[in-house]
Amino acid sequence: MAGTWHATPGDTPVTDIPADYYPPGCGAWFEIPEGRDAGKRLFVRDSVHGGSSGDAAGGGDQTSAERTAGGDDGREIESDPTIVLIHGNPECSYTYRNVVSELRVRAGRRFRVVAPDHLGFGLSDTADYEMLPLDHARNLEHLIDELALTNVTLVVHDWGGPAGIGAFLRAPERVSNLVITNSTVFPIPEGELTYTEYPSSVLPWSSVPDVIPDGLWGELAAYVNFRSPCSAPRLYAALAGYTAVRRLGWVPDGAPDAHNVYTQQFRDAGNVAASKRLVRQTPHWAEGNVFVDPEIGYRDTNAFYDDIQDSLGDAWGPAGRDIGVRAVVGRWDPTGKPAVLDTWRQALPQLTGHVSAFEDVGHFVEEARPGAVAAAIADVAGL
Repeated sequence: MAGTWHATPGDTPVTDIPADYYPPGCGAWFEIPEGRDAGKRLFVRDSVHGGSSGDAAGGGDQTSAERTAGGDDGREIESDPTIVLIHGNPECSYTYRNVVSELRVRAGRRFRVVAPDHLGFGLSDTADYEMLPLDHARNLEHLIDELALTNVTLVVHDWGGPAGIGAFLRAPERVSNLVITNSTVFPIPEGELTYTEYPSSVLPWSSVPDVIPDGLWGELAAYVNFRSPCSAPRLYAALAGYTAVRRLGWVPDGAPDAHNVYTQQFRDAGNVAASKRLVRQTPHWAEGNVFVDPEIGYRDTNAFYDDIQDSLGDAWGPAGRDIGVRAVVGRWDPTGKPAVLDTWRQALPQLTGHVSAFEDVGHFVEEARPGAVAAAIADVAGL
């Protein structure tokens, strides 16, 4: 039975949708069919590029909703390489816009792009509790089944790692390749830089939700997505200046649409609470923890991470599907450190020799080096 799709958004707080968020006719809203988030609308970009679907400057295919409604033109897109882009926090699928543009230039064959926004982010419906990667993974499972995705190159960033991998490990045969961008599904090794020390032990990332008011969270999100490595005092001083001028109506000349989207998505209190929860989770990254959500009560993340760590190597390592694996990371960030990449290699040794690391880049490598991310995707997916 086909799921329910909508041609219009629900209650997203993003009002200024950039023209390049998705190609015309290639964005729709999937209604979550069951569970805690049943009835909410999940935004999905679903487009096809290259080959007969258009050149690098062209458009794309139809949305899943249009194909389900009988509008398919007969092309069998299921056999094409499918690039699934899973974002983290505090961003949305728009963070991959330049990666997709680079892919359209580089690709010598047709490929499909599927890029959802998690609930609480971008063009999807707002969050009404402090959502975790396990919640986003559950919603992605419904989407994966709805689209019947195969031959997937899964690209993950930040919390998109546990969310995307956690979802696809329920159907591991759908994945052919994995591209890791500043993310991990394993605890950060002891002795390494963590989010309780980065970028400063005085005011680490994990404590930022306690000092930044909800009303300024959008400005913080837009700011951090574009920061280059610098000292902690300079980082926070520049944040204060950025917030002040944004409040006066200024938007940076570079990527103004992205700055607006990242800010506007947090004009909703529920979205802010969900985003802040993910930051508060960073000291427990992939370790599992227990806390009380003010809306739904007791939450326990232990089983979610145990399942991923127990099954990842068996499913996708050399003894399993032996998928292609690449990593593109910024070193100015805990998830870009060599010891973290070693934990990936232990589960997926085929990553060895396939890491691109940039010393002058922080956490948001897809914003800073979209060409490198696209090159890794094109290489592993055979585009």
